[in-house]
Amino acid sequence: MGAQKEAEVAIGGNRDSDSIEASDASMPEAYTAPLHRKLKSRHIQMIAIGGIIGPGLFVGSSNALHIAGPAGILISFCLVGIIVFFVMQSLGELATVIPVTGSFTDYAARFVDESLSFALGWAYWYLWVTVLANEYNAISLVVMYWTDVVPQWGWILIFWAFFMGLSLAGILVYGEIEFWLSLIKVISITIFFIVAIFISSGVIGPQKIGFKYWDDPGAFADSINGVANTFVIAGTLYAGTEMVGITAGEADNPAKAVPRAIRQVFWRILIFYVGTMFFIGILIPHDDDRLLSAESKTAQSPFTIALSDAGLGAGASLINAVIVIAVISAGNSSMYVSSRTVLYMARNGKAPKLLGRVNKAGVPWVALLFSNLCACIAFLSVSKAAGAVYEALITLSGVATFIVWGTIELVHIRFRNGLQAQGQSVEDLPFKALWYPYGTYAALAANVFLIFFQGYTAFLNPFSATSFVISYILLPVFVILLVGYKLWNKTKWVKLAEMDIWTGRREGFGPVHDEPLPKKKGVFRKVKRIAVG
Repeated sequence: MGAQKEAEVAIGGNRDSDSIEASDASMPEAYTAPLHRKLKSRHIQMIAIGGIIGPGLFVGSSNALHIAGPAGILISFCLVGIIVFFVMQSLGELATVIPVTGSFTDYAARFVDESLSFALGWAYWYLWVTVLANEYNAISLVVMYWTDVVPQWGWILIFWAFFMGLSLAGILVYGEIEFWLSLIKVISITIFFIVAIFISSGVIGPQKIGFKYWDDPGAFADSINGVANTFVIAGTLYAGTEMVGITAGEADNPAKAVPRAIRQVFWRILIFYVGTMFFIGILIPHDDDRLLSAESKTAQSPFTIALSDAGLGAGASLINAVIVIAVISAGNSSMYVSSRTVLYMARNGKAPKLLGRVNKAGVPWVALLFSNLCACIAFLSVSKAAGAVYEALITLSGVATFIVWGTIELVHIRFRNGLQAQGQSVEDLPFKALWYPYGTYAALAANVFLIFFQGYTAFLNPFSATSFVISYILLPVFVILLVGYKLWNKTKWVKLAEMDIWTGRREGFGPVHDEPLPKKKGVFRKVKRIAVG
């Protein structure tokens, strides 16, 4: 166990950061200083929820309903939700025992190949920069629901500066902001569910709705084609669940916080996402011209449409305010994840060294500025139909999501194989993935399938070159990054016997159990535990 005790390292996005500091005293501290472990358990819990409930749920669900119909979105979101569950089980096992800021990008280098880490890191960074640009586009559209005095590019610029300032405040400020914003989102979604029941039953609004929109215009908008097209939307809207792996590197007690957050993912997906898709599917016909589509110039949230149709105009404005809060939360998270990812890359020679700088507060300010500048592609939406840009951004980032999730599963399989090859017991892990290996292999296969299946409609008659490029352009780029880095640096596939399964482990990493709950378990306590951990 001597290697285990040597493995306790400071977190700085670099698994060799301690040795670097010891051997190269001339290197400026700004490039080697570790990030600060200040996130409490309650922060991790609510950040996990914040990763689930983003603006895509409020706005992007509109496009999904338009494309697939009420039954179609239930099918696609349930299937992708199952994949997410197993991906999070795999990540939970890894992040609990090895809580590093590089997370699965770091694991890819240790357990598979440095070239895979390079390609994965840049793909994941691109995913979150794209999501951030998407948030700028979304918030500009939502704010213009109230007023168009300020042009769209003006709102994008205002929130660009706002997110930048917020991100420079430090990790503890980020954790506190996410805690309260996520709490507001949870309460708002819960209230909407209750109101939706009253609207559907006719207690609120001019008529009883029930399931009439499932009959006319129908449960499916475009049969299997609509379902296929919404897989990528579901993937993008679920993106952020894996954020727990990144935050583990700045958590003060990841062995306690991460497993608890992971165990609640299934219920959060079922309640918040599948529940939302169900209710908007019964309240709004999928052919409503107010839903966001490629032809639309403006966008309305399905929440807003449902409340407005029920005569709750004030409630509709309130929902738009919640959407703004959701975008602020998501933008904050996008800045966090993209900056931490590129920080790890910079400190491991996979990105320009300058991006690895942090200030005295442990904030990677150069990485933050770089990521935010790249998100300025959001300004492209000013000169095109809002719906067309939104749909393209969604598709591009959605494919990146499936690539990342598939790689997480591959890394998990390699980790387990490495444990076995080095004679380590799985029973010593603080958290063990449920239904391994069946769930892990099934999720890996599902992600590979979705990477190719999500764009098959481009091949239908007539062939759409634009759709084909949007759906598959990331695949050759990912391969070029991987192969190019491998050939240039002559990296080798990591052998199981030589796999580094120790660096970054915290001492006392045996099985961890949640603190026992009080004997009296009321309904409120059970609901609270599912909602906020």
